[in-house]
Amino acid sequence: MTARDGSYGRASFVERFGLRDTEMQKRADEVIRQIEASDLESLRLSFADQHGILRGKTVMASDAAQVMGSGCSMTSTLLTKDTSHRTVYPVWSEGGGLDMPEMTGAGDFLMVPDPTTFQVLPWVGKTGWMQCDIYFPDGRPVPFCTRALCRNALSDLSGHGFDLVAGLEVELHLFRLEEQKLQPEHATQPGAPPEVSLLTQGFQYLTEARMDEIEPALEHLRSGLSAMGLPLRSLEVEFGPSQCELTLHAQDGLIAADTMILLRSAVKQIARRNGLHATFMCRPNLPNLFSSGWHLHQSLTDRSTGANVFLPDTSDRILSLTGRHYVGGLLAHAAAACVFTTPTINGYKRYRPHALAPDRAIWGGDNKGTMIRALGATDDPATRIENRIAEPAANPYLYVASQVVCGMDGIARKTDPGPVTSSPYAANAPLLPRSLMDAVCALDDSTLFRGAFGDIFIDYLLTIKRFEISRFLSEVTDWEQREYFSLF
Repeated sequence: MTARDGSYGRASFVERFGLRDTEMQKRADEVIRQIEASDLESLRLSFADQHGILRGKTVMASDAAQVMGSGCSMTSTLLTKDTSHRTVYPVWSEGGGLDMPEMTGAGDFLMVPDPTTFQVLPWVGKTGWMQCDIYFPDGRPVPFCTRALCRNALSDLSGHGFDLVAGLEVELHLFRLEEQKLQPEHATQPGAPPEVSLLTQGFQYLTEARMDEIEPALEHLRSGLSAMGLPLRSLEVEFGPSQCELTLHAQDGLIAADTMILLRSAVKQIARRNGLHATFMCRPNLPNLFSSGWHLHQSLTDRSTGANVFLPDTSDRILSLTGRHYVGGLLAHAAAACVFTTPTINGYKRYRPHALAPDRAIWGGDNKGTMIRALGATDDPATRIENRIAEPAANPYLYVASQVVCGMDGIARKTDPGPVTSSPYAANAPLLPRSLMDAVCALDDSTLFRGAFGDIFIDYLLTIKRFEISRFLSEVTDWEQREYFSLF
């Protein structure tokens, strides 16, 4: 008898360890039939790594049933990389430097496709795509899987009677690609960045003329994202040159994080195939450019009624008491959460006063200088908060999970966020970390995140971030050359 994975006489990996319930297995079987009935030739299997970057393999579509049942092997060293793809941990030592036998000697883990994420990629010929969860060969979830961590945080939220609704508002830069830097001498680690030119001079915020200039490039993005069914709401020209913004309709928490992972990867691939370079880097080192942010709109719904629990009950309040406590938690743990919301050294250059970005942990009403912007009224079912703290490069799973953990702590402790402010850059409130180094120290000391995510994961992530910081501090920068070369 043939098992679901195409083997004879034995159950598949998924069946042996009970990784799908009946409903999810029906979904998997449906996707297999869809792949078999189509003319797809290949299937991309990917997982989101610790940085929120998709890594994976491409298999033949004819093997869809096999990989759906038994997964696809991946080397565990991918879990030990920093953003330059350098291996941080001594993987050839016992336990791979993580005191885990499964990580010794670059052993494999398994990617198991999630059939709910199946897509046909409209910009690639005859190719499907699925995101995967990752497991050790004995069926245990890999503790460094950020998607699983996010799912667990949302499950805990559900256990308290709430669901998260999230809306994405993401800024990015879109350039014309002039030189890819493909000579051998450019293949450093990381590689030499490409040379680009602007699509528009910018500095004419939301003007129709500038929008029309960039429209031919945005059309490629709009077409590709819409073809995949992503809930695109708007595509706009932003304030800076070659800067634009994507907004999406609200979705359930995990789906919103999945959407962000796919959106970033899709935008970069579509752009490259059309002679463009898209970057979600917060502040590119090019003249006259502006920082990009990622604003996460959030509300909680009651699981039993579906009602928005942030809705205020009196006209003199922006949020309900539950909503205020949620905000209080976000503000109280903002510094430690910055490793999740702003994980790159570059992202902290955005926290500047009077720059449509927060510089301290403060909240307000419809005020775009605050960290938390509260939007709503007693009769507004879309009442929500907008956290404006993050950079677009953040791992969506860690960003969403950190919001839930902080917000739920605020609800549990009935944390008071204090009064709203109308002067966000003069308010008496804790400043946000000035650097990734400061944020790493705050996270290291956070009992909340160590309790929620576990010491193993927190220490793992801090090790990777400290390795990146060490590499940064060892580099001689242009600033140092200008500052000291002539003076001393």
